[in-house]
Amino acid sequence: MAFKHGVSIIEQATSVLAPTQASSGIPFAVGTAPVNMASAAVPVNTPVLVHTYAEAVSALGYSDDWEDYGLCELIYSHFALYAMAPMILVNVLDPFTHKTTVEPAAITVANRVATLAVSGVILPTLIVKSSDGATAYVNGTDYTAAFNDDGHVVITTKASGAIGVAITSLQVGYDKLNPAAVDEDDVIGGVTLEGAYTGFELVNQVYPRFGILPDLLVAPGWSHKPTVAAVMKAKSGNINGNFKAMALTDIDPAQPYTDAGVWKSENNYTGPLQIPAYPLLTLGDKVFHYSTQLAGLIAATDAANGGIPSASPSNKSLQADGTALASGKDIFLGIDQASYLNSLGIMTALNLGVSGWKSWGNYTGAFPGVTDPKDSFIPIRRMFNWVGNSLILTYMQKVDDPMNKRLIAAVTDSVNIWLNGLTASGALLGGRVEFLESENPVTSLMSGKIAFHVFITPPGPAQEIDFLLEYDTTYLAALFAA
Repeated sequence: MAFKHGVSIIEQATSVLAPTQASSGIPFAVGTAPVNMASAAVPVNTPVLVHTYAEAVSALGYSDDWEDYGLCELIYSHFALYAMAPMILVNVLDPFTHKTTVEPAAITVANRVATLAVSGVILPTLIVKSSDGATAYVNGTDYTAAFNDDGHVVITTKASGAIGVAITSLQVGYDKLNPAAVDEDDVIGGVTLEGAYTGFELVNQVYPRFGILPDLLVAPGWSHKPTVAAVMKAKSGNINGNFKAMALTDIDPAQPYTDAGVWKSENNYTGPLQIPAYPLLTLGDKVFHYSTQLAGLIAATDAANGGIPSASPSNKSLQADGTALASGKDIFLGIDQASYLNSLGIMTALNLGVSGWKSWGNYTGAFPGVTDPKDSFIPIRRMFNWVGNSLILTYMQKVDDPMNKRLIAAVTDSVNIWLNGLTASGALLGGRVEFLESENPVTSLMSGKIAFHVFITPPGPAQEIDFLLEYDTTYLAALFAA
């Protein structure tokens, strides 16, 4: 040690740690997008973090054809209807493989403009030739090509180019996106022989990439397929080996409401980390999968509660004016029918008159098979996820510290202060952490393993409120009052 003569200062780390609260209401979505229209397209199977509608459109493109491009449905709902951000999107439609080649065919040119009235054209593949096919023209020199608002390619001949101004016909060929070639395996994803992650496997890259932890898994247009929902359910309980999320999944909207519960059970939409929803939602001429709007509704509900998922998304306003089946047939459920679906662990929608269309249902997919509040009530399950995720994020910095009383005190004091704050705010009815000798045997301590017991009681939803009405004869005396 160097010689010192005087006064020295030695700083010690603060014994109470400020909590790192996990993010809440952030979707991770896998699906298809019209990347041919993106101005700054991201590669296929690449997670992209977006905070605005413009960012999403720039990275993935946009089309109102939601049947082919499900991510656009989520982009519109989340940003335009619920004004929520951010979210992480993964496009699995590969323009290099999920495509169809269209051989050159004649199209009409009028006033130096020709329009390809088809969607999905991949601009770099455009081939423009003379009407007899003998001469090939060059983009930027002989013509320009751009998308119009309908997603169709507009070809404009250049007066200085070789095409000329009097031409009335061209032969045009191209490759176009083929969304129908995308299948469930593309959405489910996995790890290729080269070690590349695809589909829902990419959820494990979100936190390392962006430092953001998604807690909602969404697959617009795909989650009503049992194989996809099964993977979403599995991933929701094991993100990066530690974190938990909720899988927002749709019950097949082709089913009548009387069969929705049987379909749910037969197809195993029964996970505690899963919210099954039914049927489709409508708004004007637009049709949404329920899970799409549920992602925005949960994010909005969390935001209204300080970013804490303590409130149920049930009985909150949807951006809808009706519900429908996959056939397009309108469906109007009464409270009794909606409650029947709730009793089977299915969230639905209800028109409450002047209050408008509301989400209706507090249960996860585990109900009614599981009645433990921790696993059956949506807000309680999400609070357990959120508290657990937050504890991991906060105390990862303490891993490998010396296992002594100072470490035990730092953890217990910090967690208790945090839980007391959540209790004071109403997010918990109560909570505490204890370091129990019975849960820390000598063999575990010798192996460097310590366990803290966290007790929490999130408030459940007040889903049944009773008023007792009684005829009171004593008020008949009012007839004789002066």
